[in-house]
Amino acid sequence: LIVICGPPATGKTKLGVALAKALDGEVVSADSMQVYRGMPIGTAQPTAEERDGVPHHMMAMADPSENYSVARYVEEATACVEDIFARGKQPILVGGTGLYIDALCKGQTFSDFQPDSGLRAKLQAQAAQGGLPRLWADLERIDPEAAARLHPNDEKRILRALEVWYTTGKTISQHNRETQAVPPRYEALTITLTYADRQALYARIDQRVDEMMELGLAEEVKCLLASGVSRDCTAMQAIGYKELAAAVSGQGDLATAVEEVKLRTRQYAKRQLTWFRRNKATHWYLWGAEPDFAACRQASTEKLEEYGL
Repeated sequence: LIVICGPPATGKTKLGVALAKALDGEVVSADSMQVYRGMPIGTAQPTAEERDGVPHHMMAMADPSENYSVARYVEEATACVEDIFARGKQPILVGGTGLYIDALCKGQTFSDFQPDSGLRAKLQAQAAQGGLPRLWADLERIDPEAAARLHPNDEKRILRALEVWYTTGKTISQHNRETQAVPPRYEALTITLTYADRQALYARIDQRVDEMMELGLAEEVKCLLASGVSRDCTAMQAIGYKELAAAVSGQGDLATAVEEVKLRTRQYAKRQLTWFRRNKATHWYLWGAEPDFAACRQASTEKLEEYGL
């Protein structure tokens, strides 16, 4: 499985399309926000022109009001990858959500629980009523290993660990050990793109945000809110949407919100690079002041040939 990853504004889409055309491949998105419909600008979904005739999967397939999960992504993206392989073509995973990439390549399974069963709502209600310390104490009793890893105020992960226990009878620590012991589903050849100069990356990110605003990101956010999408749902917590939602609702200045989007995106890029560095087998391609896609495609092709692709 070929993987093209990196922070925003580093040319992942363009390289993915170039390699897909060279290898008779198809692109599978690995972006936790591109899965949502009605959010093409802020999530940088590739346009028809950018796709250049290459089929793209795992984009605009979920309603913004849905709470899309990594477990659902692994299930649906795996089906896409297997279908591409079955048709004799080369799947190319392209995106910046490291958790999704790793989970898909590993074939990671997630403890099955039904969000509509009322369990999550019940736990959230207990936490909201000041019961988070007791919930953390419950987790410390049930799974001391997990409790030791989590801050007592980390509500999201505490509730998730308790969900796993109450639904499956296994602790999340046991589940994680079992998952890590399973061989990876796919052998991944990973190419990670970024700029040699961190400030050049940040400048590109700022430019990308300005371009999104010119394309109508503020109007996109207004339309989502007008359609009934809640500001509290997962999709609206994405960088760009959360900040602009407040501004377009009259709770802040738009120019200030745009600067906040740039800052949050730069911070996110830094976290992404930290995540991608954990993969010691990744092949880094560092841009200079300006991207040279011809040289990058050549270097990438040579690397793929080493693997018989």
